[in-house]
Amino acid sequence: MTTASLRRRFGAILYDSLLVLALMFLGTLPFVGARGGAPVESGDPLYRLTMLFICYLFFTGFWSGYGRTLGMQSWRLRIENSDGQKPGVGQSSLRFFAAILSWLPAGVGFWWQLIDKDKLTWHDRLSGTRLRYCPASTAKPLARSLRGRNE
Repeated sequence: MTTASLRRRFGAILYDSLLVLALMFLGTLPFVGARGGAPVESGDPLYRLTMLFICYLFFTGFWSGYGRTLGMQSWRLRIENSDGQKPGVGQSSLRFFAAILSWLPAGVGFWWQLIDKDKLTWHDRLSGTRLRYCPASTAKPLARSLRGRNE
């Protein structure tokens, strides 16, 4: 397994963005209902915190539970800690907030991978994790790992 390329990272981000947007849409419905159908004020602090919490639950839940999101599975990626295991909730939380920092200065934290000697992003370094590419022969589909938990 090798460190994931920037192309694969952005592919997984695009896929996961669509899933997260759908969840955020659902999370917006109670706010619209509470306002009698009126549009939600985007500056509302409770609304913003709710949207952040939805994103947080999505990413940290998948990372700590399965070591990958659905978008990462499509691109054959998985997150590992320094022991080669999936990160725990604490490490996934750190990665989530560090990824926000990586996005803030025009995504510099992601582009950093192109010059980093180990091909790591800022949030990889800050959280002590790395995103790995798993060729088809070594990838364990998320659907199979989900079934394994229920059997």
